[in-house]
Amino acid sequence: MAVPEPDARLAQEKEEESEEESEILEESPCGRWQKRREQVNQGNMPGIQSTFLAMDTEEGVEVVWNELLFTDKKAFKAHEEKIKTMFEQLVLVDHPNIVKLHKYWLDVKDSKARVIFITEYVSSGSLKQFLKKTKKNHKAMNARAWKRWCTQILSALSFLHSCDPPIIHGNLTSDTIFIQHNGLIKIGSVWHRVFANAIPDDLRSPIRIEREELRNLHFFPPEYGQKADGTAVDIFSFGMCALEMAVLEIQTNGDTRVSEEAIVRARHSLDDPNMREFILSCLTFNPDKRPTANNLLFHRVLFEVHSLKLLAAHCFINNQYLMPENVVEEKIKELDLNMVMAEIRREGRPGAQWRYSEVSFLELDKFLEDVRNGIYPLMNFAVSRPHALPRVLSQPQEDPQKAKTPTPEPFDVETRKLTLLLILEDKLHRQLSYDLLPTDNSKDLATELVHYGFIHEDDCEKLANFLENAFHKYQSPPL
Repeated sequence: MAVPEPDARLAQEKEEESEEESEILEESPCGRWQKRREQVNQGNMPGIQSTFLAMDTEEGVEVVWNELLFTDKKAFKAHEEKIKTMFEQLVLVDHPNIVKLHKYWLDVKDSKARVIFITEYVSSGSLKQFLKKTKKNHKAMNARAWKRWCTQILSALSFLHSCDPPIIHGNLTSDTIFIQHNGLIKIGSVWHRVFANAIPDDLRSPIRIEREELRNLHFFPPEYGQKADGTAVDIFSFGMCALEMAVLEIQTNGDTRVSEEAIVRARHSLDDPNMREFILSCLTFNPDKRPTANNLLFHRVLFEVHSLKLLAAHCFINNQYLMPENVVEEKIKELDLNMVMAEIRREGRPGAQWRYSEVSFLELDKFLEDVRNGIYPLMNFAVSRPHALPRVLSQPQEDPQKAKTPTPEPFDVETRKLTLLLILEDKLHRQLSYDLLPTDNSKDLATELVHYGFIHEDDCEKLANFLENAFHKYQSPPL
């Protein structure tokens, strides 16, 4: 019998190992999420006992399957409604620079209980890992990239802190910040402080914080954990992250804990005085003197007047639902590439002209995609009204009779979906899907379909009546 060559045997072992990791261990009650054997260290929620790679069978993307275990079933049942209410509201936190919590459900069996929740998977790794690789390759931090990352992190913090009541991250380190291959920053572990506040003392045993790790102690300010601490905690942590991003690594001289001397050396190594002043303002020991996340976005080291191109891109993205899906491609086809796009006229000397032929439309598509993904947020504007979020997110005390769930199924924040199958004159089928909002009505939806040419205006009233009957038939029961 022939013995396989070492290389072939190694390849076969890797293939078998890969198949084993892809094995489906468990499914969500709805069948959408499939848990795999492969474990991941996403860092979304320090203290979660098990994190597995999973597949979202509807979107076809990988996600993280998190399990929070409770050994005292009796104590868990006593606080079950509060825990459910907390998770129901956590899924509402939505920002392009925050790792998204998609769904949750409870699994209560025998003497134990589990809370399983699905979060976004960031495959490119943590910021700390990226900085280590950059330093290993003997490269310095690009100042433009540093500014872009700081802006994205502050965009997320400004969002959290402007909620009503404010959400304190409380666990911001370079291990809980993730960076994607396209430069998009995602903050994980956003729910640590929320968990600690909402889960009662007798159930907090599974919750662990990054502060328990000596190597991360320098990310936390002196007032951390005191009753009076607030959003300034996150500003101190951000300042330490910004310092680490600038110098790539704060040297520890072999110690497991970063010393104050190492931090001082890192600060003095900064060549840019504006950058140094920016970071020092975050790291001041007095929390009352630290700037807010929104104020930091106006600091001279970050502030810049947004280009007309970026403003136009945001306007386009925000109103894209009003346009056909391929509107950019169609408009480009209609353009005369020799036509003058912009011109500067000068007295006494030749002016300057830019023609459409000088524009890279591939770069335009990529730029629009980056804006859509949140890489270039618009932040240099006055703060909009606070984002209203339930008080359970920030306050530990809550009436247990509040927000009862009518069925054992967890609350689903997804809106009802309307799906229409149209057979047009070209004999091809068109399937339209739309997430229904509470303010939508059948007449407006039918009128919009007429506007986009999917149905004839003579059929508008007939379709409106059909939709109205369908809405009444499948209307969710009142809570």
